[in-house]
Amino acid sequence: MGEICILSFGLSIAQQLSQALTARMAKTTIVDDVTDQAGEVARACHALVMSKAMVKKLGGPEALLEFARKAKARNVLIIQENADAAKIACGTGGRVWNMALPGNASDADSEFGVQMAATLVSEARNVAVSDDASVSLLTMARRVAATDVTVFINGPTGTGKEVLARFVHNNSTRGEQPFVAVNCAAIPENMLEAILFGHEKGAFTGASSANKGIFRAADGGTLLLDEISEMPMSLQAKLLRVLQEKAVTPIGAHQDIAVDVRVLATSNRDMMSEIRDGKFREDLYYRLNVFPLTTLHLSARRADIIPISTVLLKRHCENKDQIPWLSSEALQVLTGYDWPGNVRELENVLQRALVLCEGNVINASDIITDPSVQSLALATPTDLKLQHVGS
Repeated sequence: MGEICILSFGLSIAQQLSQALTARMAKTTIVDDVTDQAGEVARACHALVMSKAMVKKLGGPEALLEFARKAKARNVLIIQENADAAKIACGTGGRVWNMALPGNASDADSEFGVQMAATLVSEARNVAVSDDASVSLLTMARRVAATDVTVFINGPTGTGKEVLARFVHNNSTRGEQPFVAVNCAAIPENMLEAILFGHEKGAFTGASSANKGIFRAADGGTLLLDEISEMPMSLQAKLLRVLQEKAVTPIGAHQDIAVDVRVLATSNRDMMSEIRDGKFREDLYYRLNVFPLTTLHLSARRADIIPISTVLLKRHCENKDQIPWLSSEALQVLTGYDWPGNVRELENVLQRALVLCEGNVINASDIITDPSVQSLALATPTDLKLQHVGS
């Protein structure tokens, strides 16, 4: 049985939803009718998806909960198609979601509804993608995850390099072990060595106690060296030795300590240019670049915009009973914009929209893209509502 069981009775979008979840690398199973074999057909799935008609066929809400208990499902999504208005609401302590899909839905509305349904039942290890290029990248990432080789992820800022790194970790044999990420650009140079490799008590001024360091914290699991191109040259030689010897020497210690860590690294820079300019060691680069993966600008994979938007909306409505619906006009603005700031900019825009929207629908006038931000401070709420964003 797949991780997600879709009961297709009365659910015309069952196949579309299965395809959306498959693109996210989620295991799904479509079942025609399970009323007589609930305990067998849907056993041990983590989520159930069904129509409102199926709930009625099961015998109502109480029978549904009993069905979910037998199936050992942690989440349930109930979809009502051909509804008067769109709605995404949560109940039963976050375990049951109800979604209403409007009967006169446009293609964009239908796509948003399918992708939001996929987001509501996906697990953390499933990555929200739909574009063919992104699906191919995830397929390759899942293949390399099954090995233990070092992976180097290159791509522009805000394109999901850390998300891809977590995907590799979650789909590896180390998935149940620690995933530790350190941003090499965010830590002062004089502290980075101690943070990475650890230190003994009294090894330097202020070292009042010993610290085992990031490498040993990730022992048995995965260590992500984010933006490794920012690492100072003086430390790159020490990192190379650790990768070769599979052992660290804490500052102030006289003995190596073996570590079993899979290393992933990311950068938003052209590494060959960094090497030519003498900013990055060539031998370290080739030690890290065993298997390269490359993320693309969001504008180069526009089919990912809607699925990513559903994830961001769910994330920022975590403590709310409802998630706003993106109107077809709002979706046109989102998919038509070039997103120079990639996913980070998309997240900012959607957070603004959640502030500006009235009711539970985000309209095009609620989408304020970055070139328009400078006018926010001077604009009145009425001005904002009259503004046609994207122009």
